[in-house]
Amino acid sequence: MKNFKMFSSGIAMLVLFTSFVGLKTLTHPEKERTITGTVTANGLPIPAVNVIVKGNTKGTQTDFNGHYSIKAKKGDILQFRYIGFKDRDVKVKDNNVTNVAMQSDSQALSEVVVTSQGIKREKKSLGYAVSGAAPGVVIRGYASNKATDQLYQPSPVYEKDAEHEFEKSRYQPIDKNDEDYGTFVENPFEAPKNAPLSTFSIDVDNASYTNIRRFINNGQTVPRDAVRVEEMVNFFKYQYPQPSGAHPFSINTEYSQSPWNKDHQLLRIGLQGKHLSTDNLPASNLVFLIDVSGSMGSANKLPLLIQSMKILTQQLRDEDKVSIVVYAGAAGLVLPPTSGSDKKAIVDALERLNAGGSTAGGAGIELAYKTAQEHFIKGGNNRVILATDGDFNVGSSSNEAMEKLIEDKRKTGVFLTVLGYGMGNYKDSKMEILADKGNGNYAYIDNIQEANRFLGKEFKGSMFAIAKDVKIQIEFNPNQVQAYRLIGYENRKLRPEDFTNDKIDAGELGSGHTVTALYEIIPVGVKNDFAETTPKLKYSKVEPTTSVYKDELATVKFRYKKPDGDTSTEMVNVISNDATKLEKASGDFKFSAAVAWFGLKLRDSKLIANKSSGDIKKLAKEGLANDTDGYRAEFIRLVDGEAKKIAGLD
Repeated sequence: MKNFKMFSSGIAMLVLFTSFVGLKTLTHPEKERTITGTVTANGLPIPAVNVIVKGNTKGTQTDFNGHYSIKAKKGDILQFRYIGFKDRDVKVKDNNVTNVAMQSDSQALSEVVVTSQGIKREKKSLGYAVSGAAPGVVIRGYASNKATDQLYQPSPVYEKDAEHEFEKSRYQPIDKNDEDYGTFVENPFEAPKNAPLSTFSIDVDNASYTNIRRFINNGQTVPRDAVRVEEMVNFFKYQYPQPSGAHPFSINTEYSQSPWNKDHQLLRIGLQGKHLSTDNLPASNLVFLIDVSGSMGSANKLPLLIQSMKILTQQLRDEDKVSIVVYAGAAGLVLPPTSGSDKKAIVDALERLNAGGSTAGGAGIELAYKTAQEHFIKGGNNRVILATDGDFNVGSSSNEAMEKLIEDKRKTGVFLTVLGYGMGNYKDSKMEILADKGNGNYAYIDNIQEANRFLGKEFKGSMFAIAKDVKIQIEFNPNQVQAYRLIGYENRKLRPEDFTNDKIDAGELGSGHTVTALYEIIPVGVKNDFAETTPKLKYSKVEPTTSVYKDELATVKFRYKKPDGDTSTEMVNVISNDATKLEKASGDFKFSAAVAWFGLKLRDSKLIANKSSGDIKKLAKEGLANDTDGYRAEFIRLVDGEAKKIAGLD
């Protein structure tokens, strides 16, 4: 009996102890705390990544800098999800900061369904659709066959099992020649005695560079006419000083040796636009003009477009307003002017978009400009933002009708931004025409990081003009210059008399933007194998300048208008004939020269003999100092390594 009482007492104490421990556990559960971090891919932030706590409904999204903040407790699983990247599950530990690096997943990007309710993932079997598929079907992305240099898409009748494994042998090739690029002839060398003036419109577009990057990253040969050297050079930012006077930009020049021909010289001319603070930016009246035709059904078109527009939406202020116009078989207003403070309404409208139907771009452009004009803000930033793959028609004679339509619309004071998406049937030439004729700029969005750069980080420069119709005219001194050529800008050249004609359209310059132009120069006395010999004249004689200008290389003039002005202001700058050795040139000079060199190589220029990728890479590496975002290092990777081998650059 005594032993039984002791046993019973022990059981009671054990129960009491167990109850106490359980009570303590219930009284002190793991507390929630704020977990923050940055989501990146290849060192670049990813906006709009979904972050949720596994097992409940708590969730958030990363902002345009890739930052997130969410309440969670130790032991919770954070799930990171985004189209085009592999899912990541991360367990919350003691640290309050959890940074996540995501990896690209082309299969995941392609496994989406475009529906009238938005975009969702397909979890079970997959069907496939060619361009023009109706809403509600599964749209499959593209893969690359490096051996045959062709794009592929799955057969429409082929269905995959739950593992969604690719089998390239079952794919049907897409003719990449369906992409459309305007043809042009490379600028030749010219003699100052015959052509003393070089005149062109500035260009701040950089669509060509991101498109080239897409080709190389996909293991494809870059089409020659897709390469516009000036757009490659202007993708990168350079350390020019801010303007100090009344003019909206500073003028900067540097003169050194040409890296691809040591007997030649290279002149760099750079403009630096004035940085406007957010407080000083005018109110915006933006119209998103979105192509939702059947050709936009691919995952790297409409789904990427929607995510891009979400990034832009995050930049809006309360005083800004946005309208959304869509077009396919017909055009329609899907969101009336809405304040930037109501971002949810804007995002909801974007997520309801779906692809299907034919493409009548003219009706969409008409409605977008009409909407912008009806809500025009005097002194504000009035702009149509066209997002498309360019596969649309305007009238019976497409390109000519487009030019006339856009030239008429630019008279309204509404600026134009063109965003290009997609591959396979991409119509670069049409979008370039739109941007050139519409007081606009043009960017190609090849991935979400590029959307973040152009529409997030460089929002002010992309969307707020500080000067329009900016023209450059250079007069070269024949005492110093035997021949010269403008590198790139073939589609931006103007007649000498256009410089002073305020009716002639030219490029715009955005807040904080830089514009760079390069001239290759053959000095007097250097053997010339490139420029044609000047014929002797019978009726007129061109005399060299007097010795009073012997120290001058050239005189450069600039003309520009205020964004709402009609009359140009002129600036003049004299460039001295004082070339430095290439090794003493600035890092920016070397890097811009390397980019131009690579572009000339991709175009297989007949005016450069040295096309060594090793030499291009070496010069670019000497200009890596100002590379906070890693874009210059990325350029070197395009020149070198696997990308170089696949694209056949050596």
